[in-house]
Amino acid sequence: MTISLAKNASVSLKKEGGDALTRIILGVGWDVASSGFFGKVLGGGGGGSIDLDASCIVFDADKEVLDNVWFGQLVSLDGSIRHSGDNLTGDGDGDDESIAIDLDKLPLEVESLVLTVNSFRGQTFDKVKNAYGRVLDGRTNRELARFDISDTGPHTGFILASIKRDGGKWTFKALGERAGGRTVRDLAPAAAALV
Repeated sequence: MTISLAKNASVSLKKEGGDALTRIILGVGWDVASSGFFGKVLGGGGGGSIDLDASCIVFDADKEVLDNVWFGQLVSLDGSIRHSGDNLTGDGDGDDESIAIDLDKLPLEVESLVLTVNSFRGQTFDKVKNAYGRVLDGRTNRELARFDISDTGPHTGFILASIKRDGGKWTFKALGERAGGRTVRDLAPAAAALV
């Protein structure tokens, strides 16, 4: 059963049997909103596109950035995090971009991961519909939690969620914070303040 998360809600990352997950997938999907003349001009409905980018920022316990995984670097330096590749349009069903994480392979200095979404071309999130972030069991592809991010306003960045080390376990938290910025590097300071 999927848990639908509200802002600041958390869920412990466990398998159905209660064991800790070792692999997860963070998926992000979206469609272009269409609204009359401006929707057509900005890409709604008529084959237009919005280039949202899912990214993962890796932090240590001091909130220093250790690594970024995004369309410009599809694999983390240690190989534990892998990005599916850049979707420039949001076309199609299901996840438009995803990030696979092998939690067991993360170095010990990694304290938290933050999933962000930004609009590379500067289009704002009020031009997006059906947008979501979700976390899946990386072995079974079973959806564990979903967080709706549509209609969040006229901003270009969104700090979606964090995954934080909690003893020997990991916790997924829906953050839902609006931000400004067109790349993952633009969003890193705001993300650090939330972990």
